[in-house]
Parts: sequence; C-alpha cells; structure tokens
Amino acid sequence: MKNTKLELTWIGKDARPKLEPRILLGDPEKSYHAKHRVTSADIFDNQLIFGDNLLALKALEQDYSGKVKCVFIDPPYNTGSAFTHYDDGVEHSIWLSLIRDRLEIIRRLLSEDGSLWITIDDNEAHYLKVLCDEIFGRSNFVATFAWEKDKGRRNDTDISSAHDHVLLYAKNRDIWRKIRNPLPRTDAQKARYRNPDNDPRGPWLQGDNGTAKSGSEGARFPITLPSGRVVVPPSGNYWRFSVTNFEQARAEGRVYFGANGDGLPIIKRYISEVQDGVVPRTWWPAEEAGSNQSAKRDHLRKLLPDIEPFATPKPEELLKLALQISTNPGDLVLDSFAGSGTTGAVAHKMGRRWIMVELGEHCHTHIIPRLKKVINGEDQGGISEAVNWKGGGGFRYYRLAPSLLQQDRWGQWVINKDYNAEMLAAAICKLEGFTYAPSDAHYWQHGKSTENDFIYVTTQSLTPEQLQALSDEVGEGRSLLVCCSAFRGDANRYPNLTVKKIPKMVLSRCEWGHDDYSLNVENLPQAPKPQTAPQQSSLFAGDDAGSEA
Repeated sequence: MKNTKLELTWIGKDARPKLEPRILLGDPEKSYHAKHRVTSADIFDNQLIFGDNLLALKALEQDYSGKVKCVFIDPPYNTGSAFTHYDDGVEHSIWLSLIRDRLEIIRRLLSEDGSLWITIDDNEAHYLKVLCDEIFGRSNFVATFAWEKDKGRRNDTDISSAHDHVLLYAKNRDIWRKIRNPLPRTDAQKARYRNPDNDPRGPWLQGDNGTAKSGSEGARFPITLPSGRVVVPPSGNYWRFSVTNFEQARAEGRVYFGANGDGLPIIKRYISEVQDGVVPRTWWPAEEAGSNQSAKRDHLRKLLPDIEPFATPKPEELLKLALQISTNPGDLVLDSFAGSGTTGAVAHKMGRRWIMVELGEHCHTHIIPRLKKVINGEDQGGISEAVNWKGGGGFRYYRLAPSLLQQDRWGQWVINKDYNAEMLAAAICKLEGFTYAPSDAHYWQHGKSTENDFIYVTTQSLTPEQLQALSDEVGEGRSLLVCCSAFRGDANRYPNLTVKKIPKMVLSRCEWGHDDYSLNVENLPQAPKPQTAPQQSSLFAGDDAGSEA
C-alpha cells in the first residue's frame, strides 16, 4: 500500500504572509532593573517586546534561531467569548492559518533539545494537535497534559469544564528525552520511604516483593525465613524475583522479613539509589498546578490590587511545572502571547532568561507593574516561597520598528521618514541576512555575514569615483554589498562590489506597511466565498487577541 501523508486542510491554507523582518527599538524609560545585585546569578538581559507577535517572532528569527530552550504559549482559544482584555473568537480556518504561521517560526527558534508547550481547550485542541503533528512531526509529540483549571462546578452548561489541555512537542524527541528533568518529590512521596529497621543506608521503599499470578517455575523456590519457617508461593503464584536476585539482595542485607523475621520477604529500594525526582504524569490537579481561580484570587488581586486581573489567568504553579521539566537555570524561555506576564514572572524567579511579546495595552498596565514587583522582591505570591525568591535582575523593553517602507502621496514605496541612518542600516542588514555590526575603523562596514563579506548602507547617490574608492578600500579577498539610493556608471567593473538600489532591492520581499497579523475579531475581513480563491489579506488581518498567561 502506498504511504500517504495525512494533512489537515482548510480554506486559505496555502496563503502565507510575506513577513517583514523588523528591527527592535529599545526604550530605556520602560526598561527596568534592580538597584543592586541580589545574587551572582541575577539576569538583566530579559526582553519584553511590545508589538504584533507574528512580526516579533520574525524579528527574533535571525538572532535566536536554534537558541530557545522552551516556548510556552497560551494562545486565544477561539471560543467565541469576549474577554475584558481581548476578543477570543475568529473563523476556524483563519485561526488555523494564524496559529500555523506562528508555530512554523517557533519551531525554527527552538534548540534541538527544545520543547513547545501550548495551553488550549476543547474548541480547537484536536485540530491543533493535528496541525502540530504536521509542523513538528508526529514522532515529536510527547504528551497532552490535563490541567485542572477549575475545581468548581458550573450549573449553567451541559457539561461543566474542569480542565484544559497542555500540548507538549519536542523539536527532536530523541534528544529531548535525554535532557528531560524529573519533578522533585513532594513531601507525601518522600513519606512513602521509611526505615522501620533502622537500616544505616537510610529510608527505603518496597521494591520487588510478594507474589504474582504469572512467572516461570524457577520463581517458585522455597525461602527459609529468619524465624525458621519455610515459605513458597501458593499454588499458581510465583515470586516477583529470581533466586539469583533474592540471594544477592539477602547477602547485601537488602531483604526485610518483617519486625519479627517471620514475614514474606521484601527487597528494599533505597531513596538514595533512585533517580532524583519522579517521572511527570499527564494529570496536573489544581493542588499541584494551581487553577484560574487561585491565580486570580490568591495572587494577582493581592499583587496588583488596583488593576483588574484577567478573567482566567494561568497560575504560576502551572508554568513552574513546565519549566522544571523542560529547562535548567540560564536557559532561554519564550512566550509570544504574554498576556499578564505569568511566563516571564515564573522564568525570572526560576533563574531562566526570558523573552515575552505582547501587543495589547495590558503590556503596560499589567505586565510591567507585575515584573517591577517581581524584580523588587515585592511579589511573595505564586511560586516565590517555593523558590525562595528575594528579587533581582531586570528586563529591557523593546517595540517593533515601523515598516521600513511607506507609500508617498503618489502611491510610490519610499523609505519610511521615521528611519534614521542607523535604523536603515540595521533594517537592511536584517533583510539581507547580515549581522548589524558597524565598525569604528571603516565607515563602509555596517555589518557582516562572514569575516570577509560586508555590507554598506547609504541614502547617497554614488558616483563612479566613490564606487572606485570603495573598491580600493575593500581590497582583494573581501567583498562588499553596497546598498544605496542610486549610482552612476557600470557597477560590474568592480569585482569586489555588489551594488543594489534602495528601496528597489527589497520591494518584492515583504508585505510593507502591514503592522497587524493578529487575532482580534473586530478587524477580521469577510470570509472568502467557496468558489473564489481567498485573497491573502483575508487570512492575516486583525488585532492582537492577547493571552491569559
């Protein structure tokens, strides 16, 4: 039978945006850091980015591809419900396209041992699973966690929803499973290990013991207890251990026969010999992972009493579980649907580096005030006590630059008047795949792609004499991409120069002047008619729907 690759299809799937890789503009006034170091591990280069999250992901791609250890996103669930901070509900096929575009970049951003965690409910969970299978590969699906988001019961619905799904995908599961961390044992789990016989090797748990209904005849040997009584498994039963394993354990003093030496043998498993933690399970009860209510009632209302919290914020305990499993201190965590900033707050407290993206105004009304309290050590809710959080570190605030090109009054595309020379050079470097690194020694070195390949960006109209001078300075063994508004003469006469005109060189690359690829229902276009090929703009309009994390 011929193997056929199954894919999820929807109207408009083949239409894809031509994203402009924007530069990021720092704003020191909105950035924040602690007044002094609290520990030597304090992290100050975290990033909070204000802007459309698809454009922000594209902006990060050049510098961060393959470097992000964990992505945790809480995208709009497409429920059709209106929330205070965003509208959640778009046409199904549009939602799939918008999510697909983001997931494809996220996959490129992830390191080979990285992982993606997505919270979602039943409205789109199963479609999202198939979509992720297509992008990440079914073999890289790890698990779907059931998180108990609500311990209450609603009587105004057919079935009261108590849980959300958390989908987990690895960039490469074979690599990820080797670095996956176990979860720390709870006090209740530690209490299962006891030491009734004062064994000097410490607390132990029953390992192989008792009998089973299946086994080989070799597992029906007699055992003489310390009391002198000889025991064998009942008819049809077998010891859970072989005679070899039993004799070895007895010689090592690892067999317990009860307080009086007359009980069936128990082979000990010491807590000091098992892995440092427990294998995560797919059931995350509210007692372990928090709930929407606990996040809202017990943390955010106390932390920010003058600010209306999100209706269903994600608890810090939920993020802590994901980051414990998938990251270590110093690793980079990304959340492109930042919402109220839970991911960044938890990553910060756990000593992880973080990048968050948010377009909604709650970036300023919720996230920044929350992070300031985290950094100042004033946030003692959430996971603060569990990780002994005392404050420290900081973040840098960035906003997406406006589109590089804009139309003049005659409808011609020209360089945006808001761009200065430095911004222009940085933007062209990113578009051409160069690292922006202006040189103090050479005015024509604005960036480089290799040690011998450079780029020069200018709004001048260059003369043949200027081009010759550039060629002479570059010399043999090096090459220079010259990006200028115009030039005279034959550019092909200079073997070490490649000359291109701005903006003609980039006109066909991107959708210029398109600032909004997000998920707000207010700005959605009319759905395309079935018999008509959908226009590209019908899939990518909208305003950010925000998030609940």
